[in-house]
Amino acid sequence: MKHATVLCLLVIVAETLAGRDFYQILGVERGATTKQIKKAYRKLAMQYHPDKNPGNPEAEEKFKDLGAAYEVLSDEEQRKIYDDHGEDGLKERGRGGQNPGDVFSSFFGGFGGGGGFQFNFGGGQNDGKPETPRGADVIVDLEATLEEMYEGEFVEMTRSKPVPKKASGTRQCNCRTEMRTQQLGPGQFQMFQEQVCDKCPNVKMVNEEKKLEVEIEPGVHDGHEYRFVAEGEPHIDGDPGDLIFRVRELKHKVFERRDDDLYTNVTISLQEALNGFSFDISHLDKHKVHLERTAVTRHGLRIRKKGEGMPNLDNNRVVGALFVTFDVKFPETTLTDEQRQVIASVLEQAPVQRVYNGLQV
Repeated sequence: MKHATVLCLLVIVAETLAGRDFYQILGVERGATTKQIKKAYRKLAMQYHPDKNPGNPEAEEKFKDLGAAYEVLSDEEQRKIYDDHGEDGLKERGRGGQNPGDVFSSFFGGFGGGGGFQFNFGGGQNDGKPETPRGADVIVDLEATLEEMYEGEFVEMTRSKPVPKKASGTRQCNCRTEMRTQQLGPGQFQMFQEQVCDKCPNVKMVNEEKKLEVEIEPGVHDGHEYRFVAEGEPHIDGDPGDLIFRVRELKHKVFERRDDDLYTNVTISLQEALNGFSFDISHLDKHKVHLERTAVTRHGLRIRKKGEGMPNLDNNRVVGALFVTFDVKFPETTLTDEQRQVIASVLEQAPVQRVYNGLQV
């Protein structure tokens, strides 16, 4: 009975591990969150894209594996089948197998990625050829909370755009202006401009929806742009423009951002200002920042908490500071003569020399 149980477990393990190890391909743990899986794919897919590694079959194969791994592990239903039955289990159920280029396109757009990353196709500037007409770029404001800009977030967008499809008949295309010469008589010629067009297959524009994923990277700044190449407006005789998501930071009720630093104001009582205090405030990701003082805290005092600001976009291991300014709330009750005498005896503070606008008088 014991041997049968062990054999059964071995069979289950062998079945589960059949095929490729998608977790190992992406370099994530089996319990990784969807966000961790997306981050891993984003980094590796841009690194191994065939257009960035021309003539490198290993990079091309790695890119295919990454696409298969991301397609499965980013989908809750497919991931469960894979965890239970491995890649062979997916094949038996007709799941997976999407083109790796389509997986990449759904994540990054047409031919490029976020964060200013783009792939360069083709040769030089124009290679001596006329400039290809191009559709308009589409700019969309992407509102982001300070929490999303601190921790990072993936936003799924649905892009509806006109796509050219074949239609019956022909149309005039590639229209251009050419110079013509006409003989008016013996030794007399006239030059004039004439528009010349080719005949091309007819097309019609059909609206299609496509899902795109935009990563709000940790540390991203207001105004930062994520460009999705060839996802803008189409051009019937040329290339489509780009789709650009421009990050717009939403105002936060607690923190204000300045570069990679955060600023906030905290109100304390007069008693805390005089006797000291010890308490925590909640940060953007809900972790606690401890504030403590034993000395007297004057109104407007600002302290600096190193490493509690925003992560740097280019290097998340570099973190700004948090600056906390204290506002002292005075009691609104009226003091008795006895209380005034007690305060005076405790403070033993003589009247100070008056200062007006920075000048002593």
